[in-house]
Amino acid sequence: MTMTALSDGLAEARIEQPKPQRTTLWLVLPGVLWMTLFLVLPMLMMVYVSFWTQTTFAITPVLTTKSWVNFFSSDTYLTALWTTIRIWLTVLAATLLVGYPTALFVGLFVRNKTLQTVLLVLCVIPFWTSFLIRVLAWRPMLGKEGAINLVLQGLHLTSAPIEALLFSELSVVIGMTQIYCVFMVGPIAFMLGRIDPNVLEAARDLGAGFGRIFRTIILPLSMPGVVVGAIFVSVMVLGEFATSAALSGRKVNLLGNIIVTQVGSLKWAFAAVVGVVLTVIMGVVVAALLRVVDLRKEL
Repeated sequence: MTMTALSDGLAEARIEQPKPQRTTLWLVLPGVLWMTLFLVLPMLMMVYVSFWTQTTFAITPVLTTKSWVNFFSSDTYLTALWTTIRIWLTVLAATLLVGYPTALFVGLFVRNKTLQTVLLVLCVIPFWTSFLIRVLAWRPMLGKEGAINLVLQGLHLTSAPIEALLFSELSVVIGMTQIYCVFMVGPIAFMLGRIDPNVLEAARDLGAGFGRIFRTIILPLSMPGVVVGAIFVSVMVLGEFATSAALSGRKVNLLGNIIVTQVGSLKWAFAAVVGVVLTVIMGVVVAALLRVVDLRKEL
């Protein structure tokens, strides 16, 4: 009787226990609904609106490709497209060039966890202030009578102020690199901090120099952090408009600036076209970066 009762109890427990697949679906459902309502549907609506008919100050739901034709037939908008891509690639390379050595020092050479935390907090301190303050702070730094020109002239490296430092594409790249570099440092430092020191010590004992250790151990193991950092930087730079407007004197026109201008002019259809183009570029970039490493296995 005891074995029979125990068997019946186990059978009832198995029956009452929810199926793993059903439990997983219930856990995923809130996130799916949230992403559908606030990401997928707005994007589909943006694509739909991009085909609406735009008049001077109104928009009607009559489908047309006029806004798309205007975008791809205009030298101004195509120039803004290539400028956006060029600045994105430049800033991505600059943040990687500046951020990787910083992350290498913090994540690999500093083994004290408290000191690591302090150094990472120092990288985040600029984010304690307003975004616009951080952007506008570069104007007195890069101006003709700014700090950089004064230092260069004081060291007799230049005989006259370098005017190209401000209100140019270079100033936009400098500002974006400083603002978004921390998003490259954080993920890379995290991945480097996970490397077992015994692995590096074993490589040294086998006679490998730092260059070979870096190529065969450090760089491959840090690639997931590089990819995550590149995704963060890419998405934010491609959607930028404030930095270019503040540091270029509106001489550098990005796709984000065009969206702001078109929305301000109540030209919703054309703004939707630019938004769709920008979203497609971001999607292609993120998909390409995710092809480099499988983050599901590495993280």
